[in-house]
Amino acid sequence: MNLPKYSFGMGDRFAHQGRAQLAAVVKARELGVEVAPVWNKSNREHLIVGSHPESMRQEADSAVRALGWTGPYFVDADHIGLKTVDRFLEPSDFFTIDVADFIGKPAPEADIDAFVAAQARFHGKLNVPGIDRPLLASPRGLAAIGRKYLAAVQEAGRIYRHIAAAKGVGNFVAEVSMDETDEPQTPVDLLFILAALAAEKVPLQTIAPKFTGRFNKGVDYVGDAAQFEREFSDDIAVIAFAIGEFGLPADLKLSVHSGSDKFSIYAPIRRTLRRTGAGLHLKTAGTTWLEELIGLAAAGGSALSTVKEIYRQALEHIDALCGPYAAVIDIDRRMLPSIGAVADWSGEQFVAALRHDQRSPSYNPHLRQLLHVAYKIAARMGDRYYAAVEKHEAIIAGNVTANLFERHLKPLFITADSDT
Repeated sequence: MNLPKYSFGMGDRFAHQGRAQLAAVVKARELGVEVAPVWNKSNREHLIVGSHPESMRQEADSAVRALGWTGPYFVDADHIGLKTVDRFLEPSDFFTIDVADFIGKPAPEADIDAFVAAQARFHGKLNVPGIDRPLLASPRGLAAIGRKYLAAVQEAGRIYRHIAAAKGVGNFVAEVSMDETDEPQTPVDLLFILAALAAEKVPLQTIAPKFTGRFNKGVDYVGDAAQFEREFSDDIAVIAFAIGEFGLPADLKLSVHSGSDKFSIYAPIRRTLRRTGAGLHLKTAGTTWLEELIGLAAAGGSALSTVKEIYRQALEHIDALCGPYAAVIDIDRRMLPSIGAVADWSGEQFVAALRHDQRSPSYNPHLRQLLHVAYKIAARMGDRYYAAVEKHEAIIAGNVTANLFERHLKPLFITADSDT
């Protein structure tokens, strides 16, 4: 099973927007860009919402039938490990193998020694085509990489083999995720992580490293976009080199996680893809849930009241909601509007505060991040929330499609550099 050159992960907290999401991919295809949709949802999200992995397969298949989609599509078991993967085995054909928790854990010293010895031919200065400076690899440096990453790679091998035993080799896409950690991986780190994955016989088709900067949920990239562009370009060069050196799959590509709404790095990504001819997997998540809230706020009446109630409860339970996401949100609580102020907002005011339009003086990234992690409240509302979403499906769907196409797919894959 091969992942196409461009693929786009689409999270949907409540599994209601599959057709609207796919419609954005259809619009990209109509403009000549083939992007494979990948519906993704993590075990944590399933547990919070009370859903099951089969619901994502049902949503994807239903959307594909409804829109007559004939291209490849996938259902991603997002951020799974050995303890959580089994419930995803049947419905999923894409597995994000998350081993970030194993980074820094000790591997056996004998394994580290073997890892260093296996890379002896790279000791010294290493010239990688596409990188304008030599990479440096020494026995001491390789040992440090092994001590930091080898246990994580070995865990990825165990998870991959567990999936392959159930589904069969070649019947799923494997991604390895190392992005949810404290420090970014350098190009040298990435090169020898890939060497170790090849030695573990993990035929990964995409890898998600951690880049420099902040990839906070639902808001723009925080960091130096020029530095990101250099890192992204270097990592693509490393992947191309590793494919030839280590026999990894020819379609191996970079994955950008928490990629939704990172508008300031979309042009750098697009330029690099066009210059190199490389592929990309970019994963979005809660942006669709926020578009549901925007659609409900715009609808007014009881739907707007529901959104205001979600915000009220989010503000009252901010610590519990934000705790699990502390590493990927930055909320200045002084910038959050009071419950009383929001109670008096019109639908237009709520939409202006929540919609990710950085040109708008009303846009509030702190409110947006809080609501991004507040989907648990909507889940607890149950039928009240679902009924509102179904009643206002048309306005919500329009927002979902426009958001994914105009703000994500178009600037990533379509817009000309001269337009930026």
